[in-house]
Amino acid sequence: MHQRILILDYGSQVTQLIARRVREAGVYCEIHPGDVDPAFVAEQAAQGGLKGIILSGSHASAYAEDAFSVPANVFDVKVPVLGICYGMQSMAQQLGGEVSFSDHREFGYAEVRAHGHTRLLDGIEDFRTPEGHGMLKVWMSHGDKVTALPPGFKLMASTPSCPIAGMADEERGFYAVQFHPEVTHTLQGQALLTRFVREICGCEGDWNMPDYVSEAVARIREQVGDDEVILGLSGGVDSSVAAALIHKAIGDQLTCVFVDHGLLRLNEGEQVMATFADAMGVRIIHVDASEQFLGKLVGVEDPEAKRKIIGREFVEVFQAEAGKLKSARWLAQGTIYPDVIESAGGKTGKAVAIKSHHNVGGLPDTLNLKLLEPLRELFKDEVRKLGIALGLPPAMVYRHPFPGPGLGVRILGEVKKEYADLLRRADAIFIEELRGTVDTVSQQTWYDLTSQAFAVFLPVKSVGVMGDGRTYDYVVALRAVQTSDFMTADWAQLPYALLAKVSSRIINEVRGINRVVYDVSSKPPATIEWE
Repeated sequence: MHQRILILDYGSQVTQLIARRVREAGVYCEIHPGDVDPAFVAEQAAQGGLKGIILSGSHASAYAEDAFSVPANVFDVKVPVLGICYGMQSMAQQLGGEVSFSDHREFGYAEVRAHGHTRLLDGIEDFRTPEGHGMLKVWMSHGDKVTALPPGFKLMASTPSCPIAGMADEERGFYAVQFHPEVTHTLQGQALLTRFVREICGCEGDWNMPDYVSEAVARIREQVGDDEVILGLSGGVDSSVAAALIHKAIGDQLTCVFVDHGLLRLNEGEQVMATFADAMGVRIIHVDASEQFLGKLVGVEDPEAKRKIIGREFVEVFQAEAGKLKSARWLAQGTIYPDVIESAGGKTGKAVAIKSHHNVGGLPDTLNLKLLEPLRELFKDEVRKLGIALGLPPAMVYRHPFPGPGLGVRILGEVKKEYADLLRRADAIFIEELRGTVDTVSQQTWYDLTSQAFAVFLPVKSVGVMGDGRTYDYVVALRAVQTSDFMTADWAQLPYALLAKVSSRIINEVRGINRVVYDVSSKPPATIEWE
C-alpha cells in the first residue's frame, strides 16, 4: 500500500491541481468529498499509510448556515493537516477562531509576507523587502477572511488587506494558507506542497508512473475478468493511452471502435487506423458515421446542445457495435481529471459546472455497458508519462489534445459540412507551420512550445479584396496556449512572422476564407476551447 495524502474536496475548481502537485512530489493521494462520514476518516487512519490531510478551497463561506463542515475527527487522527483558502477558514471556524466577510476581496496576484519562521515556509520565498521580510508571490481568490486565530495557532503570513493570510499550530501539525499554492501563479506553490507532504508528513515519495502501470493493469484485470471491452478511439492522447493500457491488461478482449463523425482533423482516419491496427496490433473497427452525426446537428447552435447530441450519438454507435460482440460488458473511455472537474462530475458534485464533456456523465439508463475509465484520476501530464511508460512513441503521446466532439465545438453556431471542410484545411495549415517553425532561443518547434493549438470557424462573413475583386467570405480564429495542467493557460506569444505566414497561406489556399484573427485570451477568464 502506498503512503498517501487524503484531499478533502469542498468544490473548488482547482482542487484537482492539489492532487497534481502532490503527485509531482512523488506522493500518492486520493480526493474524497469534504463532508465524508467521520467513520471514513477513521478507517483511512486505521488502514495505515495515511500521512496527512489537505482541505481544499470552495466557492462557499465557512460561516454560512449550510457550510460544508470538515469532519471533526480530521483534527484528531494525529496526522498533519493543511488548509487552503476555504480549508483555512473552515479550520479556523471549527477550532475556535473567527471568520467573516471581507470588505476588501482579493482575486488574483498578491504578495504575502511570511511570519514566524514556521516549518512550512522556512527558507521558501520569492524576494526580500528592504526591511528583510521574506515575501511570496501568490494567487489569491477569496471574499472572506480569518479575523481571529484559533487557540494554539500563531500568525504565519499576511497581506495588507488580509492580516491573517496564513496560520499554524506546529505542535499539532496544523497549517493553513489563504492563498492557493496549487496554481502555477503561486511561484513557490510546488515547493510549499512538497515541503508539507515530504518533510512535515514524512512521505518517502513512492509514487511513480512505471509502478502505476502494473497497478492499473492489475486493477483492470480484476475489474473486467473474462468480459470483452469496447473503447471509443479518437486518436487523441487520452483515448490512445487508455487503449494501450487496457490492451496491455487484457489483450484481444479489447476492441476499439474508431468513429468518423465527419468532424475529424485532416487525414485523421487514415492516421489512426495505420497507428493502432498496423503498428500496435489492436483490434479496431472503423465506423463511418459522418452522415448520422451531421444530420443530428442540423439547425443546432447552442454549444451544450451540440456536445450532448454528439455524446448521445457516440453512445448509440458504441451500443450498436457492442451488440455485435458476444461478451462485451464494458465501455472504456479516456476520461481524465480536467474533464471531470469542468463538468462538475467529480466525486463531490459540489463544483460549479463550466461545460459538459461528452464522456462525463449523461449516459442513458438504456446503456447496457458498464464504464471502464482507467485514466479518470490522472491529469494530462500524468497521462503522457503513462503513455511513455507503456512504450508509446513520443510523437503520439505529446500530440496536442483534440476534443471528443471534434470540430463540432470549433465551429461556432450551427455545424455544416461546408464549414468543417474549410476548418480542417485551415487547421492543418496552422499545425503544419507550427511544426515547421523553430524558436531561435529554445531550438524547439512552436508546436512543441505550445500545449494546444487549433483554428476556430466563425460563422460570420467579412469583406475582402483579392486581385481586383471584392470578396465576402468567412473568418477563422487561431488559438494557441501554453499550460502545464490545462486548468489554467496563457495564450502563446507566437512570432509575428509565423502568424503572418499562417494567415497568408490560409487566405490563399482555402477558398472561402478571407480573414484570420488571433485569440489573445487566457484561461481564466476564457476557456481553452471556444465552446
